[in-house]
Parts: sequence; C-alpha cells; structure tokens
Amino acid sequence: MSISIGLQVFSVRKELAKDFWGTLEKVAVIGYENIEFANHAADKDPGVGFNIAADVLKKRMDELGLKTVAAHVHPMSVDIMENVIDYHQAIGNKSIVCGIGFWKNRDEVLEFSKYLNKIGEICRKRDMDFYYHNHFMEFQKFDGQYVMDTILEHTEKELVKIELDTYWAIRGGINPIEYLRKLGDRCDLVHQKDLTPEAVPANIFETIGEDCEIGPAKMREFSKVEYFTEVGEGTIDIKSIITEMKSIGAAKYLILEQDHSARNELESIAISYKNLKRLLSDN
Repeated sequence: MSISIGLQVFSVRKELAKDFWGTLEKVAVIGYENIEFANHAADKDPGVGFNIAADVLKKRMDELGLKTVAAHVHPMSVDIMENVIDYHQAIGNKSIVCGIGFWKNRDEVLEFSKYLNKIGEICRKRDMDFYYHNHFMEFQKFDGQYVMDTILEHTEKELVKIELDTYWAIRGGINPIEYLRKLGDRCDLVHQKDLTPEAVPANIFETIGEDCEIGPAKMREFSKVEYFTEVGEGTIDIKSIITEMKSIGAAKYLILEQDHSARNELESIAISYKNLKRLLSDN
C-alpha cells in the first residue's frame, strides 16, 4: 500500500481564520491533495468549524482537487455524532478522530475507553472509521500501565483505531517505530511533525515526573513554538518512521500537523511538504 501525504489544517489555523477559501487554494498550489479538518466547535457546527454547508464545501474542494480524508471533532459527544456523520458523509469523508483526552487515574481511563467504544459503535453503524489521536500524556502510567495500552486493551479494534502522532509519542518517552509495530493495522493514519534541539529532554516525563497530574494547562507548557520545527528540519528520524510504516503496510496517510512554527504557516507547510515528498521517495 502506498502512503499519501496529508495536511491537518490545524497547521494553518490562523490563515484559515483570515481567509478560508484563499488558504485552501494556497494549500492546493503547494501540492497537498488530502485534507484532515479540525473542528473545535462541533457542539455548534457539525461540519469543519466555519459554518459552511456541506454541499458548498464539497463543490469547492472538488474544484481545488482536494479530498477530505479525516476530521478531528471537538468537543465530541454521543449527542452530536449523527449530525457530524451526516455532514462528513456529504463531503466524502469516512474518518472521524477524537483528538485529545485527559485523565487523573486508571478508572478515568477505563471510563474514557467505554466512551470511545460508544462513539466508535455509532461510527461503525454508519460505515465510518473512528480514531483516537495521542499526545504525550497517553504514555503516563497508571497502576503500572501506559494510558495508551489501557485504551488499546479496553477498546474494540473494530470500533477504535489509532492515529499515532509520532512527535508526541517521542515526547512521552516512546519509540514511535516500536509503537507503530505494536499497533500494526490498527493504525493507518499517522501524524508527523519535527522536534527542535531545544526540546531537551525530549521525554517530557523526565521534566515533570511520572506522577504529575496533566490537564490542558500542563500540556500547553510543552506546546510552544520553540519545540516545533518543519518536517525534515529537526531531530526526529522520519526516514526510519516511513520505512517502518511501509514495512507494516497498513498506513494510508502520513499527515503533517504543525502545531506551531516560527515561520508563516503557509511557508511552514510548504517546507514540510517538500521534505515529506523527498523522504517518501527516498524509501
């Protein structure tokens, strides 16, 4: 199976807020064809967060040669899922992603896993794929087990896939290549960005300790521009990650998600696209 490049539009959120259609046009000119949306207002708008009718978005995306391959939906709840699915099926998207979670103990992780199964069941009945996307806190241990491993054990493989973010796995002290191997065909979407030399130690738990309570504020301490750089410009061995993805043979999309950049967002994603093309062709 060949791997295609995708773009998580969170990478160009400031540009989209200024000019939604103009930014998508520029994204297409750079060369991106596969789009993952990020809706952080799903309780008010079941679509992509810009109050755009599904038929309007689909028509314009088609004109630009862009295809929706996934979408992060937040806040996510059982109550909104049918409307969310209606919208995304209308634009041709088959993949819905829960992008984040926070927990204080193992019991909360177990409850969260039940919730993921419930959402996944709704999606499966509508012929949609459902994913969970990690940050670093999934590699905190409760009762001796990684949160992510607990989620894997207590969710149904047929209902909940994993969108592995390799950058955040590294920030959680995990080797993403080994974890890709562990996930196997449960992971066919992969997020990629790159780590700066300033992010020392790379493993955040060496800074905050294994027992630190992690909420949104604590996470933001490590989501700063100085810790992120364009794909191929930092310290992550992305070539080896791609080699492993190809070896496993499950991954469909390698999706750029640039949380922050010191550069203009469009300049940033252009550099990453060029480097991703090179890295994929080198393998």
